[in-house]
Amino acid sequence: MNMLRSISRLLLVLLLTLGVSCSPGKRITKANVDEVEEGMSKKQVESILGRPSSSPSEDLGIMKKTTYVYRQGDDTVTVVFKDDKVADKQSTLSE
Repeated sequence: MNMLRSISRLLLVLLLTLGVSCSPGKRITKANVDEVEEGMSKKQVESILGRPSSSPSEDLGIMKKTTYVYRQGDDTVTVVFKDDKVADKQSTLSE
């Protein structure tokens, strides 16, 4: 019985590890960066590009500024939100 419990725990750990390592992440491509348009919400951008690598925010009193930074290898995509709407984007991605 003890052996069966050990085997089932090992299988559970292997399945969890496999599930985490195989979960599909959003791949940043020029095509999906091109889908991001001025005026989009953070939620819309995340549905296209996924969660950002970092997202520093500044409250400037009259306006809130948030910058989403996506890093993939040597490439960086930056999306700037003003009052939670896309105001600017920059990318080092090539075709």
